[in-house]
Amino acid sequence: MEQIPILSIVTFFPLIGVIILLMIDKENYGVQKGIAFLVTLINFFISLYVLYYFNEDTASMQFVENYPWIEKLGIHYFVGLDGISLLLFLLTTFLCPICILCSWTYIDRYVREFLIAMLVLEVGMLGTFIALDLFLFYIFWELMLIPMYFIIGVWGGKRRIYAAIKFVLYTLFGSVLMLVAILVLYFYVGSKTGVYTFNLLKLYETIAPYEIQVWLFAAFALSFAIKVPMFPLHTWLPDAHVEAPTAGSVILAGVLLKMGTYGFIRFAMGLFPHATQAATPL
Repeated sequence: MEQIPILSIVTFFPLIGVIILLMIDKENYGVQKGIAFLVTLINFFISLYVLYYFNEDTASMQFVENYPWIEKLGIHYFVGLDGISLLLFLLTTFLCPICILCSWTYIDRYVREFLIAMLVLEVGMLGTFIALDLFLFYIFWELMLIPMYFIIGVWGGKRRIYAAIKFVLYTLFGSVLMLVAILVLYFYVGSKTGVYTFNLLKLYETIAPYEIQVWLFAAFALSFAIKVPMFPLHTWLPDAHVEAPTAGSVILAGVLLKMGTYGFIRFAMGLFPHATQAATPL
């Protein structure tokens, strides 16, 4: 059963909705909303396949897809799912059709653009929870930022521009530090093993010295702490929540904030166990 690339199907299925929306009359709001809702609802039902065939008796990654992408740099399209990401993956597909419904009457301008932003955001969120290649993870992580910026900045409240820019600046600052840490880890492991890879499971196997772990953990942790968000990096959240439209607030609270904690567990703690232990009191 696992031969079906189910994770990729679910992750990129919303793009079908984007294509259809681009082909429909821009003023036909009812049809546009109906198509976006139908696409996200179908995607939720498709994602239940993962829950049905998920094996609870193993901690290994399931529904794995691993294809060479940029082989010279050791970059693969490598995705998989385990117990940590299973419910977060399903939560995302569950909330997206609800977000379309709760925007049905509220969103009355640039409707097609809003629906496209929501569908692209779903792709980014789903990809983040299944990416097992650090390069691929970073792409999905950043992909979420763009549609969320527009959802807050275009369809938000009176102070929407301020809230959107603050959200982007905070998140970008953390993301840049994480990108630097990813590259340092990539070159360090490559120099020690002779194999340059972004494969998360391979990187788990090479434990860096504590002195290196501390700095890399700090970079990852700061990025994820902003996303959670943890004090004192939380000041972007009240503005974003207040100014975002209802759908934006649902996605923020339901999915995006959980990605920070997911990142801690999947990446920061898994890659840098000694630094994690040292940082536990803090």
